[in-house]
Amino acid sequence: MDQILTLSFLLALLAMIGIRLWLAQRQIAHVIAHRASVPPSFANKISLAAHQKAADYTVARTRFGRLALVVEVTVLFAFTLGGGLQALHHFWFTYLDGLFYGVALILSVVAVSSLLDLPLALYHQFVIEDRFGFNRMTWRLFVVDRLKQAGLGIALGVPALFAVLWLMERMGSYWWVYVWIFWCLFNLLILFVYPTWIAPLFNRFAPLDDAGLKARVDALLARCGFASSGLFVMDGSRRSSHGNAYFTGFGKTKRIVFFDTLLGRLQASEVEAVLAHELGHYRHRHVSKRIGLLFAFSLVFLAVLGQLIDASWFYHGLGVEAQDRALGLLLFFLAGPVFTFLLTPLLTVLSRRDEFEADRYAAANASANDLITALVKLYEDNAATLTPDPMHSLFYDSHPPAALRIARLQPV
Repeated sequence: MDQILTLSFLLALLAMIGIRLWLAQRQIAHVIAHRASVPPSFANKISLAAHQKAADYTVARTRFGRLALVVEVTVLFAFTLGGGLQALHHFWFTYLDGLFYGVALILSVVAVSSLLDLPLALYHQFVIEDRFGFNRMTWRLFVVDRLKQAGLGIALGVPALFAVLWLMERMGSYWWVYVWIFWCLFNLLILFVYPTWIAPLFNRFAPLDDAGLKARVDALLARCGFASSGLFVMDGSRRSSHGNAYFTGFGKTKRIVFFDTLLGRLQASEVEAVLAHELGHYRHRHVSKRIGLLFAFSLVFLAVLGQLIDASWFYHGLGVEAQDRALGLLLFFLAGPVFTFLLTPLLTVLSRRDEFEADRYAAANASANDLITALVKLYEDNAATLTPDPMHSLFYDSHPPAALRIARLQPV
């Protein structure tokens, strides 16, 4: 049985690599082929220089993605069939036991993965983003962010790991049900505290002080029946020139956040239209549905792990001779994405459906024309290609292509 699992894992891994490289090559070829001219529907909205910048940015990021794939697969293979997890198990088992062994094992895998990812993150931020004029991150801020992320991960992650491993050890054969309940509650807690306790660790949030814009937004919120704890402007320009807007939290902690880069680029009516789109996600319960889907998937995955955790062939088939629940948890979450990779387009289709629904809501409660002009500016400012490969876009892009979104917004 362990040999069957090994073969299945290798075949699934090869299939994932092949599909991702094939899609990347399609994207690069398609974008380059359409680089010379702006699509006719955008000819009077986007300059050729902006279109070509978006094409070059997309190609650079896609090529970088192929390099990241090589590193990702190498690390995965090293941890599993390459014996990395077995070596880490042997090291920690020599010094620790019980829950402390399990937490140390998992944290060491996270630490090694983070260190190996660091050169990629640096290259992306300070080479690619800088080359195309998006990077505003300093080296000092990059280091401070990483240290804060590590500290936050330890402060929140270590207690959570202890709780999960304790439940796995003490709750019998149905431990996975208790872990699932804990996981759901933990995630809801994070969503609740994120706006007021976590996000301010990384960004400054100031109340929206543009009286005219605030009046428009307040009127929109009243029309849509949306109550929030405030309207805030985030200093996104400290790190990047990319613009965005979002709402976060739930219950009494709901707040609306605008990137300062977004407010500096859009007219008040366009900001209103973008916000109406975000409110459409809330009104149609897209966030709640997404959380529910995440919880449902996690229950299924934990139930599957509950059946595998005590099977010796599960460990042996993935390159680990030892058998321990912390090891089983690690193996499952390392190998799981390889076997579920082909579910990616399903999630993309669901996300695109939500985007179209939010667009319709925005058109009904604000101005479709203002949303169109805002989208064009955002696509231009973020150097999002107007000509993605259809297959690549359908597989990966959570938002529909610009031409399709705008065509649906225009009056018939």
